[in-house]
Amino acid sequence: MQVWLRDDNTWQLDFRDGTAAEHYQARVISQEKVTITLSGRVKRRLDRKKAFLWNSIGARSETPADLAAARGRQGE
Repeated sequence: MQVWLRDDNTWQLDFRDGTAAEHYQARVISQEKVTITLSGRVKRRLDRKKAFLWNSIGARSETPADLAAARGRQGE
């Protein structure tokens, strides 16, 4: 998981759930919620997918290897 404090004072969170196709992003204003999420992530107690409204950005970040792997799975 990656976190950035943006110029507009919102927090951007990104995480990949395996491949680049499973890449998600959320933007929030609560520093406390970000802190709780990160501490939960470290302790493996928080389901991050339920903590925020995540937007899939996987199509924008797929690598050639990810695309080849997806094509291989489709042929199974």
